[in-house]
Amino acid sequence: MKVKQTKTMTIKTILTALSLGLLLVGSAHANQELLARSIKEARVETDRTAEQLKATLNVLNALTAQKEGDLRPTYNAFCKEVANTTAAAGWTETRIQWMATDGRRYFQDWQTTVNSIANESLRKKAQKRLDDVRKSYDKVEASMKMAGQKFKPFLSDLTDIEKALATDVTAGGVKAIKSTVKSANWNHQYVDKAVQAALKEMDKMAKALSAEAK
Repeated sequence: MKVKQTKTMTIKTILTALSLGLLLVGSAHANQELLARSIKEARVETDRTAEQLKATLNVLNALTAQKEGDLRPTYNAFCKEVANTTAAAGWTETRIQWMATDGRRYFQDWQTTVNSIANESLRKKAQKRLDDVRKSYDKVEASMKMAGQKFKPFLSDLTDIEKALATDVTAGGVKAIKSTVKSANWNHQYVDKAVQAALKEMDKMAKALSAEAK
């Protein structure tokens, strides 16, 4: 009787362990797809923001270069681009926050799954793989934070220029903001460099999370 009970308990223990293992694997897989989608969407948002920055700066430079005709249509176009830039930056920041949340969840689940691997050799290899992917992810976050820091003075210049010209859309008003426009162009170089670095790291991360066979 005791032998039968022991066998029953052993089978239940094995089934329980298998069920837990399947839950871990299922959770990790779901979070892998979630993070991969978040990174893909974040990349789209970031790329869109980068293009929006260029569009805004192009209109601003066109305004300062305009030698004849009514300045107000160009100024209005600039104001519209500033609004679009602010909105794009906000969406990008939100998307990055979502990505960070998905990332923490994914790596926590992955670590739990790796810890549950009984085979020591396989567990070490799985841990190395996890560490490598996490390093790539950390680089994405670091690049985006850097882009965010560089973005602030650039956006500040744009909004200041918009305010300065709001009641002085004249040749004299445009001349007065040229030094700030020069500063905006200078800051944009650093913003774009940081954004491109972030996009590059996102591409690496997306490749690392891809289910496509290579």
